[in-house]
Amino acid sequence: MRALLIDDFAALPHVAQVPDPVCPPDGVVVRVAATGVCRSDWHAWQGHDDDVRLPHVPGHELAGTVVEVGADVRGWVVGDVVTVPFVMACGACATCRAGEQQVCPQQTQPGFTQWGSFAELVALDHADTNLVRVPDGMSPVTAAALGCRFATAYRAVTVHAGVRAGDVVAVLGCGGVGLSAVMVAAAAGADVVAVDPSPAAREAALAAGARATVDPGADVPAELAARIVAAAGGGVHASLDALGSPATAQAGVLALRRRGRHVQVGLLLREDAWTALPMDRVVAWELSVHGSHGMAAHEYPAMLAAIAAGRLAPATLVGRTIGLEDAAAALAGLPSAGGAGMTVVVP
Repeated sequence: MRALLIDDFAALPHVAQVPDPVCPPDGVVVRVAATGVCRSDWHAWQGHDDDVRLPHVPGHELAGTVVEVGADVRGWVVGDVVTVPFVMACGACATCRAGEQQVCPQQTQPGFTQWGSFAELVALDHADTNLVRVPDGMSPVTAAALGCRFATAYRAVTVHAGVRAGDVVAVLGCGGVGLSAVMVAAAAGADVVAVDPSPAAREAALAAGARATVDPGADVPAELAARIVAAAGGGVHASLDALGSPATAQAGVLALRRRGRHVQVGLLLREDAWTALPMDRVVAWELSVHGSHGMAAHEYPAMLAAIAAGRLAPATLVGRTIGLEDAAAALAGLPSAGGAGMTVVVP
């Protein structure tokens, strides 16, 4: 098969012919119809994820058609059109039995623990636990956007942030996950303040439902928080750091009103992994700080129902589609990309 291959960390990947994946006994092989380009893929390419071993094929947001089924799989057949959460849970441990598959301690992840979906074919583990059927009428490009950024944002907003109608919400960073969070929060009836240095991203946030936007400029966290509070007309009920930096994490906490909720969605890795937060404020104001790590397959129906009803429109967040040959350049351009919306590869 053709795949985007990383031979060395931070060196530009290239399209190569590589062996087809072997179907796991409890899994499937999927012919990839579409796969998203995510900042997490950039981290994998840079060598920030200790699970990645070279040579490596990245990619974890995908949709496609099942072309091979393992002997132990009971719920899926060749020809099924599927997507999958980026966390593939074991389905058997105590965490999974409690319904928290998104933090399964035995999890595997395409594009990280194993070769991923920047390829014509991808093998997926524990199919009966993890596969999600793509609804009739949903395009593979839209479905590919669900498995990481949109589903992560949906759960972050609805579960961790607990956003309700009338809440004021700050979303820091308006890439794919941030724009998804803006859309989900606005659909829940919240007033959203979106923060991003890119004019195009701020415009996209307004189109997704934000009431106001803030250009962070070079503000230090306390100054940025003050600007968010001013734009919101007071402290916010919930903040989501969808970028993943010490400055945005700290500003998100400082922008909260008393008893507010901060959700950390963007990854903080390597030297940023032990970022300090204003814990004096957390204690004195009884703030809550949550991590958010995807969404389990069994939680997809509510999100898919909202999409089917027209309350959510993830297709509008896709900025462009490209071929596999252009995936390396798209990956390399992620940290400084000035465009808005998601980029999806059609292999």
